[in-house]
Amino acid sequence: MTNVPDTPLGKMYREHIQLILDKNIEALLDQYTDDALLISSFMKKPIIYKGRDQIREHMQGILGIDGLETDIVFWGETDDPQTLMITEQITMTTKDGEANMRFADSWVLRDGKIAIHFAGMVQHPDGSLA
Repeated sequence: MTNVPDTPLGKMYREHIQLILDKNIEALLDQYTDDALLISSFMKKPIIYKGRDQIREHMQGILGIDGLETDIVFWGETDDPQTLMITEQITMTTKDGEANMRFADSWVLRDGKIAIHFAGMVQHPDGSLA
């Protein structure tokens, strides 16, 4: 993991990635508010997940990850409101081998937890752009 600043959001991001690597979905969900909204573009069309149960459904995808390396290309955060906007170069290992892609993630926090998460794919493993 590279280019993550030593800030409270940097610490939360590091924990987020470690929880993904640990495949600890319940602890990962604890980073979200109960009524959180996650908008994902991983499947080349937007899918909206509302609340803990639907976000848990989305998080099932981490079970297939055997390795994950992130290189932060862009990091922007604010304190009031607490927000994070990042672009990541990702190298992921699954049973099908290694994949390289680029993500754009944005978080809006409420009371220290993710209330809104834009989980965006910028470049898919096949090289196509989102």
